[in-house]
Amino acid sequence: MMSVSYVIPCYRSAKTVGGVVCEIQEKMKYLTKYDYEIILVNDCSPDETFNVIKEMALKDTRITAIDFARNFGQHSALMAGLRQAKGNIIICLDDDGQTPANEADKLLKALEDGADVAYARYSHKKHSMFRNFGSYVNEKMAEFMLDKPKTLYVSSYFAAKRYIVDDMIRYENSYPYVIGLVLRATKNIVNVDINHRSREVGESGYSLKKLLGLWMNGFTSFSVKPLRVATLIGVISACIGFIYGIVIIIQHFILPNRVLGFASTMAVMIFFGGLIMMLLGLIGEYVGRIYICLNNSPQYVIKEIINCKDEKL
Repeated sequence: MMSVSYVIPCYRSAKTVGGVVCEIQEKMKYLTKYDYEIILVNDCSPDETFNVIKEMALKDTRITAIDFARNFGQHSALMAGLRQAKGNIIICLDDDGQTPANEADKLLKALEDGADVAYARYSHKKHSMFRNFGSYVNEKMAEFMLDKPKTLYVSSYFAAKRYIVDDMIRYENSYPYVIGLVLRATKNIVNVDINHRSREVGESGYSLKKLLGLWMNGFTSFSVKPLRVATLIGVISACIGFIYGIVIIIQHFILPNRVLGFASTMAVMIFFGGLIMMLLGLIGEYVGRIYICLNNSPQYVIKEIINCKDEKL
């Protein structure tokens, strides 16, 4: 029998994650050719999320609850769940009910038809304007940095075959970026049209700080294109400076009585000084991440794993 592992990162979802689990359980009653398990990863949520998922894990052998020692972020929680998963197919989805678990069969069908990975595509995303903007920037960044096809839509709701996940979990550095791991493993990726629900409880856990951190992971973890862009900007700036120097020399001979303005000189110095600092900061980000990885900084730290088969690992 084929088996499916559902991996759900949980953060401030004490009121919603139970509904997501119930929806999975109801759906799997009709998908009789699949066995399944549900892995719930609590990313050190400040509410009662872990107590909720712990109670579910102690009642159902198919449910495993994982608790982080501190907040590591959604992608680290996904990596922890992927390493715990034992299924032939792994489905990742959100804990807030906006990604409909009762449409998981559409993703499974896409993999049965030959795809390695199937991403949910929403015709109408019912997120806030801020989240939609963040998703748009994330899409464009993945296109430029990771060579994601423009026609491919990536989301937090996707299904992947076992051997793709096996390759993804080989990544042990400190800053996982799941989209980059998928794209480096396969190009046989398809989209499946799925409905997107409105959020009924709470608000998104992605703040501006977390979104910026996610984009920085994409910039520096799987691509050297930012460094190449920095080199190009440096060459262009040098050319502009050289041309400006020639213009000044020509003006000195043609208009000997003209006094060059102090303000324009300061503006040029500030511009190039700021540009240099920005590019040094980018290089420093790469060097800093290399340093952190060399120090074996963990992707996550698991505080506790709960399952009623063994109660506590």
